Amino acid sequence: TPDALADDSSRAAVLEISSDRLAVGEEGVCSVLLVGAGLLTLSQRDALWWLTLYKVPISGQSPASSYEKLTELSVPVVSAGLHADTEGDQKRLGRRPVLICVHSSDEPPPSSSSALSSSSQDGHYRLEPVLFKLLFGVDAALVKSPIILCGLPDGRLCFFPLRLPGLRVRVLHSLEQPVVLIGTSVVTEPDVGGPQCLVAVGALGRVVLVRTGEGRPELGGKVAGFTEGCVSGPVVCGCVDRERLYYSTGSDLLALDLPGGPAERAGPGRGDAVDHGEDTSTKTAAAALQSSVSLNVCRVIALAEPTHNTAGAVELVGLSARGRLQRITLPNGGEDTGLPRLPSAQVGQRVRDLLAAIGDVCERASVLKSNIQSKNQILRHLNQVLNISFLLLDNKNSGEQLPVQEKPISCRAVTRWSRLLQKDSLNLTCVLENSSPYGLDRGWRFSVTVFPLSYSNAAGVEKSSRTFSFPFLHLHPGETLEVSLPLAAAGDTSFPVTLSCSLIFSLNSLLGEEEASRLLASGDSVKSRLGLDSSCVSLALDTLTVDWLDALQVNRPTASHRNMTSQPTDSIQAFLSTRQVRWSGRGEGRAESAEREQYSASVRVSSELLSATLALKTPDVDAQGPEVAPPSLCISLLDWLLSQGPGGGETGPRGDAIARGSSVVHAQGPDGHAVKLTAKEVNVGEESVEKAEGPLAAVEVQVESSSMAAVCGLHHAVLRRVQTLLQRDPEKAASTLRVERLGLRQTLQRAEGLLQEIQQCRIPEAFGVSRGRMTQSLLSVYRQLRENPLLII
Repeated sequence: TPDALADDSSRAAVLEISSDRLAVGEEGVCSVLLVGAGLLTLSQRDALWWLTLYKVPISGQSPASSYEKLTELSVPVVSAGLHADTEGDQKRLGRRPVLICVHSSDEPPPSSSSALSSSSQDGHYRLEPVLFKLLFGVDAALVKSPIILCGLPDGRLCFFPLRLPGLRVRVLHSLEQPVVLIGTSVVTEPDVGGPQCLVAVGALGRVVLVRTGEGRPELGGKVAGFTEGCVSGPVVCGCVDRERLYYSTGSDLLALDLPGGPAERAGPGRGDAVDHGEDTSTKTAAAALQSSVSLNVCRVIALAEPTHNTAGAVELVGLSARGRLQRITLPNGGEDTGLPRLPSAQVGQRVRDLLAAIGDVCERASVLKSNIQSKNQILRHLNQVLNISFLLLDNKNSGEQLPVQEKPISCRAVTRWSRLLQKDSLNLTCVLENSSPYGLDRGWRFSVTVFPLSYSNAAGVEKSSRTFSFPFLHLHPGETLEVSLPLAAAGDTSFPVTLSCSLIFSLNSLLGEEEASRLLASGDSVKSRLGLDSSCVSLALDTLTVDWLDALQVNRPTASHRNMTSQPTDSIQAFLSTRQVRWSGRGEGRAESAEREQYSASVRVSSELLSATLALKTPDVDAQGPEVAPPSLCISLLDWLLSQGPGGGETGPRGDAIARGSSVVHAQGPDGHAVKLTAKEVNVGEESVEKAEGPLAAVEVQVESSSMAAVCGLHHAVLRRVQTLLQRDPEKAASTLRVERLGLRQTLQRAEGLLQEIQQCRIPEAFGVSRGRMTQSLLSVYRQLRENPLLII
């Protein structure tokens, strides 16, 4: 537990030292060590390391004049061969050298100072006699000479004895990296004869342990064994406490238990040389150096020698990078810590409880992972729903009516009559086409609402809408979905019918009711824009119309029909015969006349418009005669009218409905009445146009039936489809100027007169107009409008 001994905010005291307190005036001093009555300095000058020994003055003498130089030794500076691969390593090579004094444990303590214990004191360390003799020689062991041991930044461990004549510096070992720490440790218990191991640590993490080992008999039985290993570096500082090494990497403070036991075998013939054997003991000791324990203290740059308090705990004093002095207290480990031991049965139960807890955590983690995956899938699905929604909304808000082929998601319809149990019914097949880059997945459904624009006068029949919903699983880009639904039964005249097609996405199917409710309550703007109603997103696609042309049952042409249409008929004779059939039987009874009366309506379209929009070849123009439409123009117009399905899609001709060379189509309406469609060529404006210009060629489509509802419905259907031709072909100025010369102004004036009659017929009965008279007047106006149609150019 680190405790700050000095507060950062406290101001450090300034200690002034006068010049008369100067002991040694030497430059480049890197390390200082007090050895008995001598002062040893280590300095670097002129590419040499200088070890200088001074005599400490007796008490009472002047310090400046009494420090006498006794001896001086030099060691050359060596920098080659060091592992300085990075710029940080090169900076670490500039650290100061380490200087200590090693004593034999059987040497009596000096009288000038307090007794030296087995642990270090002021840079002095003790070592057992056998290892001391093997490392430093028999002569130094006999005279009990202290050994000066120096660790240089180039990685060399140098030593020399103080009390032997002819001082000479020798190299003990080389770490090949800057030496950070030199100390001693105890490797056996009890501590008999002093520490049995010399420890050296390098700046890059290399650790060297020097212990007494068993050698071969011819070598004397005992040798010094060197064991090398590595710890996680870099090593900034460190200290040794009996059998434990404490070192700091700058980012963390770590503790390492030094391996115990002697180095039993050394290399043959090496004596006190390095032991590089591949024995098991050496491998085990090197592997033990990898098991460091973090103490969770960071940024320590200096450590003092460890001490023990009264409770047996280890106390370290360290200096942090910010200049704070910290006391770090470590609990005393080992078997004698007093921690209670559990019985084996309780240990087994604890293990089972821990395994059960791990199983619960794994199960919760698995559930959490599945929830996260489910949420991610829901988010991806919602993102796709939003993309589709905004794609359709942008298309709707742009205001442009795109063709069916250019819409991202479109629908079209096809009508077919079918017979089941001797009952005819009209069925509708809707085709949903996905041309967008997004797929429609689970939760979408295709909705079609059928709303009749008119209704039958029969009793009990009301004007109501029906909604059909078709859910589907997947509709990938480029795929289509076909659905069928009943539209009307035989005899039903509720035409035209509007089909509102839309896509609906249910939030409940994806989120659940609670999540969907929270989403709906999040904001009204999003709810209104996406059309959220009862947790559903509704997106309108298209509005289609099924008219009387779609509901026709076209009859196959018979031989009589082919013969009749193959004979040329004069237009005037055809007009007279039509009028004769229409008004025949007028002298008979009113009921019989109403049953036989035929109603008709016609639409005139210019041949120029049809040729431009139906992609037909333009007819040749004869200078001496009027323009004549090609023979196939009438048939092409009838085929186009019958092949246009709801939504503008091409459904193709209905079988052999139109005979070859025929411009007459016989069919049956949904109300059961016979219907006849005729297309013929007419010339408009012959009476009032100069001969140089000639009349305008046109095609007249005439609808005939005994049912007024069928005539009105088919007339409306033809006009609605011809309007699409006007949207395809732009207005031409030449045609507008020509219309002014065709004498059509009288036709417009006649239409204005009919408008006045309609306004008069709308006068209520309160002004003396009976309902029967009003009905007859409206019917008369309707006939005149159908018999004299305007030309569509």
